[in-house]
Amino acid sequence: MIDSHCHLDHEPLLENLNEVIKRSKEAGISKLLTICTTPESFDRIKKIIITDPMIFGTFGIHPHETEKSHLIDKNYITSQVNQNERIIGIGETGLDFFYNHSNKERQIDSFKAHIEASIELNMPIIIHSRNAESETYEILKSYKSEKLKILMHCFTGSLNFANKLIELNAFFSASGIITFKNSLELQKTFKSIPLNKLLVETDSPFLAPIPMRGKKNEPSFIKYTLEKLSILKEKTNQEMSDLTTQNFNKLFNL
Repeated sequence: MIDSHCHLDHEPLLENLNEVIKRSKEAGISKLLTICTTPESFDRIKKIIITDPMIFGTFGIHPHETEKSHLIDKNYITSQVNQNERIIGIGETGLDFFYNHSNKERQIDSFKAHIEASIELNMPIIIHSRNAESETYEILKSYKSEKLKILMHCFTGSLNFANKLIELNAFFSASGIITFKNSLELQKTFKSIPLNKLLVETDSPFLAPIPMRGKKNEPSFIKYTLEKLSILKEKTNQEMSDLTTQNFNKLFNL
């Protein structure tokens, strides 16, 4: 198994990092991708990725944080990523018009800067999209000729949105949300997404899956999300583990 999206620089994961890594390995996880959200987050990630060879990282500014990071452009992003070969993706970036913690135009400008950096570096872009399906799709479609490597993180979008993104060759990461009892529509959507486009994630320390809901999430809990995805896709846990691992390694060229 590979946890394609966790935040090891967030507490309580950071202060318990050795135990978190140990439990991840015991659960059968082979790789962890710890995701950047701010410049300060990246400083922590650069220290985390040297603690164990199973850990890789990204550079990105979360849409909630774009107001504070208005000087970060494509050149800055590429310069940060080029510092370290264990930084393998761009993001978390995207659009969040649910909370609007940052100005919409600023979010869009930041999203485009991340996309253009991902094109220059030929790296996957890890996308957060909430209450912004049409805007996210139109921006991605405008770069269609560039053959983007797209990963829709913690995908909770509509089936229509998923189908349009599949035309752009996007990958989709299932989080613990697919285990929630009220996520029937999302479960139907994941049933329809092709097997070769699926990854799994925890988004830890957030969104713990059932039966761990209410606890602080961690990578080792990914097994519950994988089990649910296996049921939805009518595969064994081992088959789904193998498939999602292959998809991750293909997307991130590992």
